[in-house]
Amino acid sequence: MGASISNVAIRTYENNVRHLAQQGITRLLPWVQVRSEQSKSHSWELMAKNSVQAKTRSMATPDNDTQWSRRVSVPISRAIGDLTDRQDIVQMAVDPNSNYAKSHGMAMRRAHDTEIITRAIGTSADDSGTPITFPATQDVGSDTATFSFDLITEVTEKFMLNDIDPDEPKVFVISPAMARRLLQLTEATSGDYNALKPLTAKGYIESWMGYTWIVSTLLTSKSTGVRYSFAMTRQAMGFNINDDIHAEIAMDPSMSFAWRVYCESTFGAIRVEDQHLVRVATVEAAAT
Repeated sequence: MGASISNVAIRTYENNVRHLAQQGITRLLPWVQVRSEQSKSHSWELMAKNSVQAKTRSMATPDNDTQWSRRVSVPISRAIGDLTDRQDIVQMAVDPNSNYAKSHGMAMRRAHDTEIITRAIGTSADDSGTPITFPATQDVGSDTATFSFDLITEVTEKFMLNDIDPDEPKVFVISPAMARRLLQLTEATSGDYNALKPLTAKGYIESWMGYTWIVSTLLTSKSTGVRYSFAMTRQAMGFNINDDIHAEIAMDPSMSFAWRVYCESTFGAIRVEDQHLVRVATVEAAAT
């Protein structure tokens, strides 16, 4: 038996590239106010809450001196690229350039969500660049709290205390562990409590308690074992896209006319109205 016969064994290859598991769309962009202004920064104007006073006969016309403020989003350019030698293309069974472009697009859409999440639960800024820390009045949960039905109702209570219109659509952004915990809540899955039958073929609850539930793996940690989630309306966040996602594929004469695959976008988010967003801190581990 020839020991070298394996050297000429046939190898077969896929005609399509399988991109490793990853989030390929932006899940949060539909839940923010999007602007497409070409500017160094974008201002979001705010007017404070007002109140009326009793009127007496022949009184002077009141001047409430209504307070104005401003939040500012500062777009940042992001880019990603790859290089393909000409000989690479002729020696491969797949087109690397189109697959690079697809991969870059997915990475940029995740960057949109990361920017929204970072600005949602982090520091905001006014028109002078002064940092505005996240208000403690919009925090619920703790380093020892678990994701529970009571915690969700506490979030809803925050919106009620802030006089948020109950008809205003709301989204709750949670981690996979929180989604699992949600499935363990009798109030969420039992027909005795929820007649809407929220379970879907996706394997997690998509709509319940007045929230659209979005599962994200991009949520940040508060501390070891403790993760932030948050609920918000579309009024909470501003997102300015100076330059939407675009890709370029061209030959680079400085690199022996190799193909350059490039993707770029310029965008920035800001938390505009604190009262429309509630930050939640919970122990990440799901109940067993």
